[in-house]
Order: sequence, then structure tokens, then C-alpha cells
Amino acid sequence: MDSPSPFPLGRYLANGNRTDPPLLPNAPTTGFKFNHMMMRIKDPARSLNFYITLMGMRTVFTINTGPFTIYYLGYPQTDAHRADLKAFGEETVPRLAHTLGLLELYHVHGTENSPGEISTGNHPPNLGFGHLGFSVPDVSSALEHLASHSVEVLKPLGAASRSDVPLSQWEADRGLGVGELHPTYQAVFKQIAFVKDPDGYIVELVPQEMNALDP
Repeated sequence: MDSPSPFPLGRYLANGNRTDPPLLPNAPTTGFKFNHMMMRIKDPARSLNFYITLMGMRTVFTINTGPFTIYYLGYPQTDAHRADLKAFGEETVPRLAHTLGLLELYHVHGTENSPGEISTGNHPPNLGFGHLGFSVPDVSSALEHLASHSVEVLKPLGAASRSDVPLSQWEADRGLGVGELHPTYQAVFKQIAFVKDPDGYIVELVPQEMNALDP
């Protein structure tokens, strides 16, 4: 059976098949940046404890809009900002649109008392969003730190089978995404871990020294 992928099996390809159009200085997208992503949360206290206390992010700003409250989080990137969180917030907000890697937590008032769970994108049949990715200096130490605070570990280091990937049995039963992982990818995947945040979103921990082109 032919693969629906246009790429050879098990090869990491920098720039893919190199079919992207060139980036011209006068292109209409020059200056575009991936700035942030937003996720709904049910309980701000639990989510802020996870992302601030346990994951080390810090508050850039918050705003109660009336129907909902927004929490913008990020990592201070300088020694000065790490030492002075007030300056971190006050100096980052004016440059918010130029600050990368921000997380927007979006709490719709009243949802903390409503039945049901947040849709994380990983519950069939409504599959979509997969996970947040954080790079850390040492995945083993990060896992030990999180597990000691009762964070659920979904995938430990070393695990690298198909069942360790956020693929569902619902997909497999329909003939989707079947087969085992290629050994080249397994070599990288073994170095990655997954944990679960308070709303059930998957959080990926990636070692900062990993080189996927030379695992």
C-alpha cells in the first residue's frame, strides 16, 4: 500500500522537500511572527499553579474583560527580568506583539462550575489540537519535579511505541495511523516525555540539547 505522505520513511528533512517559495524582502508576510496561542481553562487557580509554580512561567498581564478573564504568561528572557518581575511585565506589555512564545489562558466566567471537561483536541471523534511543547534543560529532572507535585506523566523517557504517541484506539479501529514508529523517529521520541495539565491538555517536554537530525 502506497503511503499518503510525500516524504521518504524515517528521514528528517530540513526544509522538507525544499518546495517552499522563497522569502522575498517585499513579500506581504515579511515581519509576520508566531506570537502566542490561547487555551480555555476551567479553574484558573489550578492552571496558574501548573504553568507558573510548576512550569516556571510568569505573568505578563491579566485582564478581566467582564465575560472572561485573560492570563498572558511567558518566560523572562534576561537576568534583569528574572530578578524584577514587575519590570518584566511593564516592559513586555508594550512589546507584546513582538514577544514570542506566549501562552494565553482564557477563563470564561462560570465554566469552573459547569459540568463536562475542556475539549483538549485529543478526545475522539473531535480530534485536532495535540499538545504544547516546552524545551527543558533536563527532561528527567523536569519529570521528577512535576511528578513530585502529583502531575500525571503520560509518557516517560524511553517509551517509544505507537501506543505512547497521542494516537487513539478510535483512529486505529478505523485504519488511521496504523503501523509502528520508524526506528529513526523512535531514537528521538525516546528522549521526549509527556505530562498532563489540570485541564487534560498534553504538555510535551523536549530536551534542549537534542538534535533531531543526529539523534
